Formats: sequence, C-alpha cells, structure tokens
Amino acid sequence: MLKRYSFWLWIAIAFQILTALIHSLSFIVTPVPANETERQLLELMSNYRMDMGGGFHRSMQQLFNALSSCFCLLFLLGGLNNIYVLKKRVDSGVIKGLLAIQLIVFGICFGLMVILAFLPPIVLSGLVFVLLAVAFFLTPREN
Repeated sequence: MLKRYSFWLWIAIAFQILTALIHSLSFIVTPVPANETERQLLELMSNYRMDMGGGFHRSMQQLFNALSSCFCLLFLLGGLNNIYVLKKRVDSGVIKGLLAIQLIVFGICFGLMVILAFLPPIVLSGLVFVLLAVAFFLTPREN
C-alpha cells in the first residue's frame, strides 16, 4: 500500500532525476555569444588556462564543467538513494533520517542557487527541497 509520504517522495525523486537530466543538457549545448564582449568572455573561459599549482593548468570552463557535473551527480545520487530505500521497503524511521540529511544538503544547494544562479536551477532545486520537506513531515518516525 502506498503511504502518504511515499507519494510525495516519488514526486521528489522525479524532480531530482529531472533536474539532473536538464542540467546535464548544459554539456551538450554550446553557448552562442550575443556580442563581441560575450565572444571574448567565452574565448577566455575556454582557452585561457590558469596555473593552479601542482602542474595543473585549467580553464574556467573546465572548472565550471567540474562543478556543473557535481550538481547533476548530487541530484542523481539523491534520487537513486530515495528509489533504493522505497524499493527495499526500508523502515520509515530510516527514511525519515535520510530525508533529514537530504533536507540539509538540498536546502543548502537551494540557497546557493538562489544567491548564485538563474531561474531554472532555482525553481528545480526549490521544488526538490519543498517536496522533500513535505515527504519528511509526512513520514512517521517508525512503522
């Protein structure tokens, strides 16, 4: 029987995986400069390599891609963890603990998106956070 919290958790899972997939599109789409300033910026971000010490020379685009891939992996990990505990019918107390951890992590992520990002990642990370919060508050401590 589907419990109230698991309904909301399945919706959160869908948005976690959707967020990872949508964000991964940034690796396929190449930005097109709208003017000369943007062209120079994209050129420098892609081709200028800074000395990071220890023999590492990275461009800003490489650093951006590293962080961007971690964003995708964070949401994918959250969604896959949630699928696993629901499929294994883990005790609701354990699920509540996992949701508490995810609320902290995805809450911080949402806050950072609000401060540093633009509308799509703000909306998607906010939806994930709210749906996880609903699932958390509807999950009983124990079966």
